[in-house]
Amino acid sequence: MAEVYELQDVEVWDGNMAASHAMRQAQIDVVSAYPITPSTPIVQNYATFLSNGYIDGEFVMVESEHAAMSGCVGAAAAGGRVATATSSQGFALMVEVLYQASGMRLPIVLNVVNRALASPLNVNGDHSDMYLGRDAGWINLCTYNPQEAYDFNLMAFKIAEDYEVRLPVMVHQDGFICSHTAQSVRPLSDEVAYKFIGDYKPKNAMLDFERPATYGSQTEEDWHFEHKAQLHNAIMQSKLVIEHTFEEFAKLTGRKYNIVETYDMEDAEVAIVALGTTVESARVAVKEARKNGIKAGVVSIRVLRPFPYQEFCVALQGVKAVAFLDRSLPAGAMGMLFNEGVAALYSGANKPVASNYIYGLGGRDLTQSHLQEIIKELQENARVGKLTHPAQQFIGLRGPKLGFN
Repeated sequence: MAEVYELQDVEVWDGNMAASHAMRQAQIDVVSAYPITPSTPIVQNYATFLSNGYIDGEFVMVESEHAAMSGCVGAAAAGGRVATATSSQGFALMVEVLYQASGMRLPIVLNVVNRALASPLNVNGDHSDMYLGRDAGWINLCTYNPQEAYDFNLMAFKIAEDYEVRLPVMVHQDGFICSHTAQSVRPLSDEVAYKFIGDYKPKNAMLDFERPATYGSQTEEDWHFEHKAQLHNAIMQSKLVIEHTFEEFAKLTGRKYNIVETYDMEDAEVAIVALGTTVESARVAVKEARKNGIKAGVVSIRVLRPFPYQEFCVALQGVKAVAFLDRSLPAGAMGMLFNEGVAALYSGANKPVASNYIYGLGGRDLTQSHLQEIIKELQENARVGKLTHPAQQFIGLRGPKLGFN
């Protein structure tokens, strides 16, 4: 029997507008925010919805991103559905409070429109801010286009607020390439979207005088370890709720997401692993490479935290060579995605020849020519069974080719 999906009209939205409408449909109680490029339109759009009377709730304009997340923490602890958005330097200023939010198990949704970190100052997209906050105790969801920015915001509320999870969630999208690029988006109706998320049910709210609770108390060596272990366990176990939410959303919309996504991997001998909008570019490159007889595929990750170790190993089974594409300066190490991916593969039976490519810093384009160059090097690695070039290379860099072993 064929699935019957909710009828959806087509809107032309960029990634920021898509996220704003998902937040509007979630009927948030409090948005505490401070503007920063390229995430500003998310909270600006939301403030416009509120001022025009489309939604209820509170929009709190504060003096910094640190204060914005502090406001979110206070509102969430008081029992409200809460969200905000930020990027880059603003995200860096938030980091201290991100640990407070996760340690207090507050289901806040944070849109991170990924952008380079200074210095030098740069407003364009790379994954430096995403990598900076990956260990702050938040679930991290990754999107590739405006449709997904909308879909994953809806799912983020549902995942964060589940009583088996009760953790804050970041939804990542690439600055400008996704956030400011208009594409066709099929949103749900307001009623259906809200029904999917469900009513917010506070747990141990600070302002519940019948059930008082203490948040963020000092523990030192007597209980600190136990609290952190419980947080880690909650993040690792959240994968079950994430998978269930993906399945429920697919039944509603026909849009099926997986924790690890694969493209042309059925018979692939070489593979590219990437995040964000680069995934779609890599799929184009792989399609072209197959015309030339190269059995290439693409593996991408939807959930950066908790990292999907088992699913990642399965996705790369049988692959002889793999390239991990990191869009952030590792500053003295291999890239984060390389390190995470190799750690996953090391625990499995399949250990392909692995290489690391640093690309796209500060918004630098990754072209189809660059991707074909990577695929050819992968094919040679697979043929000889070892690296035929430095383990880490900077792709698309002007000047002499830069590589490290």
